[in-house]
Amino acid sequence: MKEGPYKKYFCWGLTILAVVATSILFFFAIFKIDAIGSFVKQIAAILMPFIYGLVIAYLLIPTFNYFYNRLYPVLKRKAKTPLRAARIAKGLSTAISMLLGFLVVGALISMVLPQLISSIMGLVDTLPDSIRNVTNWLQNLLADNPEIEQTAMQFYQEGINTLTVWVKNDMIPQLTTLMSSLVGTFNFFKNLLIGIIIAVYVLNSKELFAAQAKKLLYSVVKVPQANLIIDNIRFTHRVFGGFINGKLLDSLIIGVICFVGMSILKLPYSMLISVIIGVTNIIPFFGPFIGAIPSTFLILLINPMQALYFLIFVFALQQFDGNILGPKILGDSTGLSSFWVMFAILLFGGLFGFVGMVLGVPLFAVFYSFVSGMVCRSLRKKVLPEKTSAYYDLDHIDSKDHGMNYEKSTRTAAKVAVDEKEDQKPGGG
Repeated sequence: MKEGPYKKYFCWGLTILAVVATSILFFFAIFKIDAIGSFVKQIAAILMPFIYGLVIAYLLIPTFNYFYNRLYPVLKRKAKTPLRAARIAKGLSTAISMLLGFLVVGALISMVLPQLISSIMGLVDTLPDSIRNVTNWLQNLLADNPEIEQTAMQFYQEGINTLTVWVKNDMIPQLTTLMSSLVGTFNFFKNLLIGIIIAVYVLNSKELFAAQAKKLLYSVVKVPQANLIIDNIRFTHRVFGGFINGKLLDSLIIGVICFVGMSILKLPYSMLISVIIGVTNIIPFFGPFIGAIPSTFLILLINPMQALYFLIFVFALQQFDGNILGPKILGDSTGLSSFWVMFAILLFGGLFGFVGMVLGVPLFAVFYSFVSGMVCRSLRKKVLPEKTSAYYDLDHIDSKDHGMNYEKSTRTAAKVAVDEKEDQKPGGG
């Protein structure tokens, strides 16, 4: 089939067959989505120890690299061979990283969990009295305006009824189920123990796994495509690693600052609200609002003036995080504009819930960069400019000599500079 008049028809036939088979599989996936979802969940349950192990190893890689890069040069001068020095350095770095991980998690659990449980139980016990106090406060505040009072009390009662039902029927049962599933089951401890062992193997053998993956890739794909795939994987690692580790550290610091500030201001439920603020802060853009709104409402049930103080405090805290701490830790790790950040959170949050809201931004940044790279490579082949700023006032391009004809521009030099700066971001096109 190398030469012959039927080669073209044979290739067309294979293409049509592939398109038809793909279409059949696509429609089968749509109509059997429940069965496919159940199958994926079953596979995920089986591979859960590996998922735990890979997540633990990925989070500990920066710590591992930090200690390895400092231990290996010292051990290399004292060990008999460089290979022996590398093995010892890997073992020590893995042990130190795992120990530090255990200490951080253990300290957080021992400090946070008891106060968190007591805060939740106290909230449930005092909820009726808190509702009664706020009701009296509202009635006294609006006593001179009966019409406004009637409307406000109607909305207030509906909100209180919804909150009461949610606390009793959803929050407490879900927390109980979560605690029992995480702590009280043999499955969790088994998966976690195996996951820790897998994490140790991954940390010690990550260079070997990377080399084997490159070997397989270069054997299957052409060299230019393989180089491109490896570059994209490295970019993905930089985006995910920088974003996830930076966001976790940023949220931990914000949670601690929130707890210290609330304790100084003597605001109620300081531990519970600090955990809420810290956890929701992992979500970009919407996180501060998601955490602040229910937290303010919880304090409002105790003391409306304290709720106002909390709003002022959390607004100042979020300004500090958004303008100082966050950029210092994260930098511009994704390269996405605010519009695409919001788009990614809404899309992936709607598809995958909380995990999608957290991972959606770096995942979309990788996809955006991949599409941007394809566009730039195509433009290079056509000998056209790659910078987006070159297309702002473009009217048309001549089909013969690719000459670019522009409309009369109304943009200032400052706006051009801003556009070019945006275009130079990692995800820019």
